[in-house]
Amino acid sequence: MTTRTLRLATRGSALALAQAASVQEALATRRLDVELVEVETEGDRIQDELIHRLGKTGAFVRSLDERVLSGEVDAAVHSMKDMPTEKPDNLVVAGVPERAPAGDVLVTPDGKDIDELPEGAVVGTSSLRRQAQLRSYRDDIEVAPLRGNVDTRVEKLLATSLQREHEARIDDDEQAKGQKGKTDYERKFEKRPDEWFDSLTELQRQAMGRKVDTEYDAIVLAEAGLKRSGLTDKIEYERLDRTSFVPAPGQGAIAVTASDPEIIDLVHDKIDHPRTRVETTVERTILAELGGGCIAPVGVHALLQGEHVHVDVQVLATDGSEAINAGRDLPVGNHANAAREFAASLRERGAAELVEAARKEAAEEEEEEEE
Repeated sequence: MTTRTLRLATRGSALALAQAASVQEALATRRLDVELVEVETEGDRIQDELIHRLGKTGAFVRSLDERVLSGEVDAAVHSMKDMPTEKPDNLVVAGVPERAPAGDVLVTPDGKDIDELPEGAVVGTSSLRRQAQLRSYRDDIEVAPLRGNVDTRVEKLLATSLQREHEARIDDDEQAKGQKGKTDYERKFEKRPDEWFDSLTELQRQAMGRKVDTEYDAIVLAEAGLKRSGLTDKIEYERLDRTSFVPAPGQGAIAVTASDPEIIDLVHDKIDHPRTRVETTVERTILAELGGGCIAPVGVHALLQGEHVHVDVQVLATDGSEAINAGRDLPVGNHANAAREFAASLRERGAAELVEAARKEAAEEEEEEEE
């Protein structure tokens, strides 16, 4: 019997390729080859824009799904949190593999947690949700834009402190050489500059050569991104509390979209994880009902617990000055409808006003740019 080839569209970033490779491995069999097709998206091309200003159609999604609908590829692999809640009628989320850790982490050069950061500390993120959550939790810190691949963002964080230490070691070495034969000079550092550089990891060496415009004291990333990028054992990080920093809907989850019924059934049977499917359905249903999309700071996290799905929701003003926090247990047997009802109650509590205010701010920013 001939071997069939299944073509999967993916972004070309290291993280996207790692996600797609995990799907490729799960789908591949003796009679099914799986080929990855790299596609450049609008989000990849426009590197100087904040994520939420790239459009509600999905800056990292639409280009991939267009290839599916045209028949150029059989399916597309996405980070679920990047997907808009609206999609073409003939496109289906065929498979949702088991989710990686859903929360956010604070990454610092020395392992500080968020409460240990000094007043005025600069924290990097380009997520509207994370910005609002940081400002809500600590209004004394400065939030600065930060984009790029996961390893690029980590390198930007590490660059300044490593470069300063390198300069200090060079000065120490030169002073030691200048004092030779005169008086004993006690070195500040045990290792000389070249020995110290040789002891660095490849990530740290890459950071050493990076020029950065902003000096970050910390950055916020998804733990899933760190894990899939193989960085969890190479940097210092602390998990952020999921009550104060509710993750984005679908964070940590992968979605595989398809339109052909045969492909849909194949993908679903091979990789769909029922628990993750239920949890992400609740999260994305609430997001859709709130109408937040990518233009409002909304966090939703669901966790299946026996016969109930516990869900936490956080809707914030863009500057973090206001926040609506709520949690509820939803019945598993009716989780989608229960999620809609929960979202409706949140809208009545003021979530609708916060989302509308964020929408107006986004529209005003766009008008100012056009002028």
